[in-house]
Amino acid sequence: MRKVILFVLALVIVASVWELYKRLGPETGGSLLGWNILPRTSANAMPHSWTMVGRLFDPEGRASSRPIWRVVLAGVWYSFRLALFGLAVGALVGVALATLMARFQIVRRGLLPYLIASQTVPLIALAPLVVSWSGRVHPLGLEAPRWLAVSLLGSFLAFFPISIATLKGLESTPATSLELMQSYAASWFQTLRRLRFPAALPSMVPGFRLGASAAVVGVVVAEISTGLDGGIGRLVLTYGQQATSDPAKVYTAVFGAAVLGLTMAALVATTDWLLTHGRVRPEDA
Repeated sequence: MRKVILFVLALVIVASVWELYKRLGPETGGSLLGWNILPRTSANAMPHSWTMVGRLFDPEGRASSRPIWRVVLAGVWYSFRLALFGLAVGALVGVALATLMARFQIVRRGLLPYLIASQTVPLIALAPLVVSWSGRVHPLGLEAPRWLAVSLLGSFLAFFPISIATLKGLESTPATSLELMQSYAASWFQTLRRLRFPAALPSMVPGFRLGASAAVVGVVVAEISTGLDGGIGRLVLTYGQQATSDPAKVYTAVFGAAVLGLTMAALVATTDWLLTHGRVRPEDA
């Protein structure tokens, strides 16, 4: 209940700051310390918060009688499935790479710099290339669906924080515990399964949260870059083209993207609670 109250309070504060700036800020924008960074407060550039919320319950347009919240919710559901698949693939790759780097130092020294360098590649430039490659590769004679390329781009951003957090957790196992497992003649795999992974869980959870957020960002950007229909990224692009005549409509898609990110974060938090409920965390021991 406390978290729910704080979440609602945060929304109220954000809306209040928005309305306060709209009331006091320059209508045509302005500069601060020589930098032209102050946004405009005109109705087309910055609609009222209640106007944006009310637009959710209006019809999407003249050609459709469906309320816009249903269209946005359908886009969120579509992108959620792509992001969830991307997070699953990113988690498998990230945990596998972290395990290899924790097991073999030569793999860590040779692979870790390339993992860091991979995150410097701009996703908006990589998305068209991945879509083009997926259209040319036909595993087992099957044509890869277009949504698969979008999910893989989400996993491309998700695997890095998961891999780094897992590696940190695997290397944080107390030396006395490792010596105890060695005294029992436990194999490396048994030590990994019974000791290292349980001890690494508190470090892995923040990495998975970052990975979930990164998967959402990757999927939304990939949908915008590739023009994939059905997702919230496509709605952001489509509604953005109508910003001049219907500025509040753009923010309904932004609300949907925010809901998607919160849903993915809540999924990771719920999974963490299910895995650790009733267990004593190392920091509480």
